[in-house]
Amino acid sequence: MSDFRRFRGTERYLTSEALEAAVNCALVLERPLLVKGEPGTGKTLLAEAIARSLSAELITWHVKSTTRAQDGLYVYDTVQRLYDARFGDGDVRDIRRYIKLGPLGKAFNASARAVLLIDEVDKADLEFPNDLLHELDRMRFRIAETGDEIAARERPVVIITSNNEKELPDAFLRRCVFHFIDFPEPELMREIIRVHHPDLDRALADQAMQVFYEIRKNTRIRKRPSTSELIDWIAVLRRAGVGEVKLDKALPFLGALLKKEQDVVALADQLAGGRRFRS
Repeated sequence: MSDFRRFRGTERYLTSEALEAAVNCALVLERPLLVKGEPGTGKTLLAEAIARSLSAELITWHVKSTTRAQDGLYVYDTVQRLYDARFGDGDVRDIRRYIKLGPLGKAFNASARAVLLIDEVDKADLEFPNDLLHELDRMRFRIAETGDEIAARERPVVIITSNNEKELPDAFLRRCVFHFIDFPEPELMREIIRVHHPDLDRALADQAMQVFYEIRKNTRIRKRPSTSELIDWIAVLRRAGVGEVKLDKALPFLGALLKKEQDVVALADQLAGGRRFRS
């Protein structure tokens, strides 16, 4: 494909060769890319980076426990129609006014190839993934209330994220390109910090990273701090004029790193006991 545009990340989204290969594989095969990894590894931001790289519209669908594949196609707003009928606002006979396209419907109806992010697919019912891929395979649907058909002009780039909360069906997995995003090693993390804080003092960056990774080693901490929390913590440190940090009882702005009370207690216990973190 001579017109194939390879994804190589962006200025603000740094990638690995493996991740780039997975994205480009999905683009060539025109299959959904299923991305797994612990929170904070950039799964959601990946879709934004791909959309920016391809100069494409990004359409986001945040999945909930009650989400159905049908919800992604369209919804018929009967409540609004009933309200308009009661208070006389508009022509309620025109049902098309009350048809709202969902994320899938918008992606199919887009004038150019769009990037569709289906975020946290594992939150939904077990039948959702297979129903979802059925609709993606068809790339068209009919609106029952009006008889109108929506057919995709171009197959969207589909990015599906999962936090591994539940197993996904084998049939679903077979039809996806898969990639697991590893948590950044210190070398890559240093580059990520440089992107977000280009003029950060090298000594403070190294100290912050050391504290960050030491906290992540604590096996009693249930929600380990993520990349975004490290970036936020550094921003607060700089704003407050903190020039040096170390892992002790006086560690500033701990609430930017740890978000659970039991994790704060676990870290305090470790520091009070003077015990080293277990790897």
